[in-house]
Amino acid sequence: MIQARNLTKVFHDKKRGEIRAVDDLSFICRPGQIYGLLGANGAGKTTTLRLLATLLRPTSGSATVAGFDTVAEPERVRASVGFLATSTALYGRLTARETITYFARLNGLSDAAIAERVARLADELELHEFLDRRVEKFSTGMKQKTSIARTLVHDPAVLIFDEPTVGLDVMTARNIIRFVRDCRSRGKTVIYSTHVMSEVEKICDTIGVIHQGRLVAEGPLAALQERYHEQDLEEIFIRAVGADKEDAA
Repeated sequence: MIQARNLTKVFHDKKRGEIRAVDDLSFICRPGQIYGLLGANGAGKTTTLRLLATLLRPTSGSATVAGFDTVAEPERVRASVGFLATSTALYGRLTARETITYFARLNGLSDAAIAERVARLADELELHEFLDRRVEKFSTGMKQKTSIARTLVHDPAVLIFDEPTVGLDVMTARNIIRFVRDCRSRGKTVIYSTHVMSEVEKICDTIGVIHQGRLVAEGPLAALQERYHEQDLEEIFIRAVGADKEDAA
């Protein structure tokens, strides 16, 4: 459902010169699975997701999402994807219901379909308490749930989550994790970017460790534990990115 082939993105900065944010990255995410993209801040996770969501064009390499090429068929890709980005803001003067409805209409849903989707998402994400309140009065958790609802209102086959639990309290984060798990059980393809090890351990079928734009380790948790002779994912991550060697140096 998601396939990246030698995906590369190079930026040019006047002071720093060439920056290879994503460097020859290849991986596959299959239907009904959660692919965890694990990396430190600045590792290239968000750039990778933006390439998959057609917000950026690759410098080289290619990617297909739901069978569509991200460069040749960007509109078809966007129609198949729900992308939750950390940088996306909400318009404070709209209610949660109005926000979700607006994005549903952008995706061409009928009034009847919108009513059904809003009701279903309100149940699944527990939005009823604040569904008709203005976003400007929301807590961080309320805003994140509303953002997720608008991301999924067109019922896309592919879901891309970029750090979905950042800044959330424990209970709200647990609810988001449960919801992502439910998406997998409904056959959705999910790519889940985070630096929170415990979240990856709980929900990801396959883990890809990204470091300096490159995929340095990949596989199910059990396979990574066997490869690195470690049970703790944090220790596996440290060894995969070579941070222990860097610290020693």
